[in-house]
This record gives sequence, C-alpha cells and structure tokens, in this order.
Amino acid sequence: MSADDRAVGCVVGSAVGDALGAPFEFGPEGAFSERFPAAGQGGEMCGGGGWDPGEATDDTQMAVLVGESLLEHGGLEPADVFLRFRRWAAAGPKDIGLQTEAVLSSGDPWDLAAALHYQTSQRAAGNGALMRATTSAVYFASRGRTATMDAARRLAALTHGDRAAWEGTAVFHELVRIALTGADPLAALPETLAEVHPGHRERYGAVLAPDWHPDLATEFNGAVWPCLGSAVWALRTTSRFEDAVRAAVDLGGDTDTVAAVTGGLAGAVYGIGGIPRRWTAALHVPLPGWGDRVLRLPGLTGLALRSATA
Repeated sequence: MSADDRAVGCVVGSAVGDALGAPFEFGPEGAFSERFPAAGQGGEMCGGGGWDPGEATDDTQMAVLVGESLLEHGGLEPADVFLRFRRWAAAGPKDIGLQTEAVLSSGDPWDLAAALHYQTSQRAAGNGALMRATTSAVYFASRGRTATMDAARRLAALTHGDRAAWEGTAVFHELVRIALTGADPLAALPETLAEVHPGHRERYGAVLAPDWHPDLATEFNGAVWPCLGSAVWALRTTSRFEDAVRAAVDLGGDTDTVAAVTGGLAGAVYGIGGIPRRWTAALHVPLPGWGDRVLRLPGLTGLALRSATA
C-alpha cells in the first residue's frame, strides 16, 4: 500500500467517521449497533439529527479549511487559518463547538483570542482542535516528528488556550505520520509520549496505555484526553477500518468527533481501500462561508493527495 493511499484514507476516513457518527451524537452507548447489528448490511449513512445522509460536520469542514490554507500559502500561516475559521463561523454552520465559537466570535486578534478566552474561562481542553487535524497531519508528515508536532500545537492554539489540547493534537499528528510510512503507530506510542510536554505526559500516558478502556474515562469524551484515548482504543481492539469506526460510534457521547479521530487514524493504517465504498458514496462536506461549495469524495481525495505531496 502506498503512502498516498494511506494519506487519502486518513482524510476520507475521518470524514466518513464524522458523517457516520453525527446522527448518534449525545446518544447512548451501543445505539449504532442496535440500529445496524450486522457489519456490512448497508444503510449506515442514515442521516438524522439535522444531518443529511453522508453529511460531514464542523470536524471535517474545519479540516478542509486548514488543508486549503496550507496548500495556498505553501505552509502554515496562522492568521490566514484563523480568518478562514472566522468566515466559516460567521456563515452559521449547522454545528460549532461552544468554545470554538466563543473564540472566533470574540473580535480579538488571531494571536490573542484563544489565550484571552482561556484566561477567563479556564476551560479549553475540548477536542475541537483534535477533530480537524487530518489534513495538517498529512501535510506536515514528510517534514518529520518535530515539525509535525510543532505545527499541530500552533494550529490547536488558534482556538484552544489549554496546552492539553495542543499536546493531544500533536500526538495525533505524530501517530498519523508514523502510519503513513507503513509502520505501526501503536508500537510507536512510547517514543511519541516522550515528546509530549512533561506537564501533560502522565495524563496522556494513562489514556493511551494498552489496558485503558473508554469506561475508565474521568471526563466526557468531548474532552481531548478521552477522545484521543478512545480513538486509539478503537484502533487497538479491532482489525478493520469498519470495525474501528463502528466501535467508536458505539461509545456514544461525542460520536461524530470520536469517530472522526478514529477514522483518521484507521484510514492512515488501512488506506482508502479499507474504507467501505457504501460509506464514501454519499459523503459530502458543505463549506459555509464559501457559497454553495460542497466537497465530495473526489474533492477530498484531491485535497489529501496535494497535501501529501506538497
């Protein structure tokens, strides 16, 4: 399997997980399997809860904005990414995280908005930066561990002032980088954790440990730690893309984002060929703020390939 296949799998896989999980958001555990008990039976891109079948949410929409900014500027221009986010948020997307919305609507400068929000709220460890990290993970993978983890932190800091969100996004970037080479990202967890900021290493070590289970989470999976831990758990305990994403959605709670993060990791491991075609057929990503523009599978594939070779 080529690195390009894995890169496309990462970006498309995250969008698929996002769209599959959206109708089940904030629902109970096991709701997906209760409705679709047999793997491969079809119909899983069901829509609901305000989402059309195959419609991706803010997770994928923001990932597209990040990827397109990186490509248009030939690298990370944080001010441009922030302005794209702000334009998107002002257009009234169907869904936007409360913290992200507060930062983007504050009117504060791009390089201060998240920090100022964190100073007053002291709550900024959500998964809203982690959820949008696939395109940047693919883009920076060829630059090596230090560059990809640093870029992840800088991108996360645009909307999340808590370093916990930065470190979780950095870990995700590095696991994707390893997977794109064909190596096992789970086997690389110890050396990846060694690159996490010392003040956050123990907590990430706990949720990424082989014996951790989502039932052990001490926070709702809308927080960055259990979200990333659940995605790694889903990858570790399954052997196919389909099974990993099903397991993620079945956890309940913040199903679209947990499945998006899981789909990004699993897609990088199993490649685009491992993602069921019945799941990609209806996939589409509206882009509020950009008129009637909607990305479908060819557009996501092209974005992934351009990001992988930039």
